[in-house]
Amino acid sequence: MCRHLAYLGPPRSLHSLVYGPPHSLERQSWEPKLCTRNKLNADGFGVGWYSGDRTLRYRRAQPIWTDTGFAELSEVLTAGAVVAAVRSATVGFPVEESGAQPLRCERWLFSHNGRVEGFGAVEAKLRELAGDLSLVPEARAPLDSALLFARAVRSWRGGRALAEGLAETVRTVAAIAPGDYNLLASDGTSLAATAWGASLFVRATDQAAVIASEPYDGNPAWQRVPDRSLVAAHRHGDSVRLAIHPLR
Repeated sequence: MCRHLAYLGPPRSLHSLVYGPPHSLERQSWEPKLCTRNKLNADGFGVGWYSGDRTLRYRRAQPIWTDTGFAELSEVLTAGAVVAAVRSATVGFPVEESGAQPLRCERWLFSHNGRVEGFGAVEAKLRELAGDLSLVPEARAPLDSALLFARAVRSWRGGRALAEGLAETVRTVAAIAPGDYNLLASDGTSLAATAWGASLFVRATDQAAVIASEPYDGNPAWQRVPDRSLVAAHRHGDSVRLAIHPLR
């Protein structure tokens, strides 16, 4: 299982999200508490954020703890919407930069914590559901998550809101293949996530929301999201509203 997180709220440093907390995403790369299939998330990492009308992203195929340069830069990089992930590659998929998440297309950032069971048997069907991959270049990456991303982009371009696009993707893919489908996405003004087979937590105030595979500190405000749920967070002026709904 990979580990991922997303933040929406007043601008804060990337370091304060990814490196600073006592059980930070960096620490979860070598000492996760709630992973059920692996002990390390050392097969790459990525951080995506928004600056004005730009969607920026940094990713590498190496363990996050080895990239001291980005750790330093993250102290001066700030953003009000962030998606970050550390990767544990599923057996059969290569460890390379194109497989590090979040994936990006236009204003969308996307991360998948989980895997499609029996991917080889359903790959052709997933490609059909994904549509024309030339319209989502990063969906050509050699991993199952890429086709889920393409399907989500297809839903968003079809007019669905961020959260409903994730929900539609999970419902569609789960109908043809079992798996863990914890998806996470942002468009810069909203966050959305699904809990489907793996752990997911939220922590929210009137001004900010964090969604994460596991809490990055011991604050009792963290709330575990029930399995098969959809999380949506939206910015309304200076406030952020978060809601959790059943995903059936």
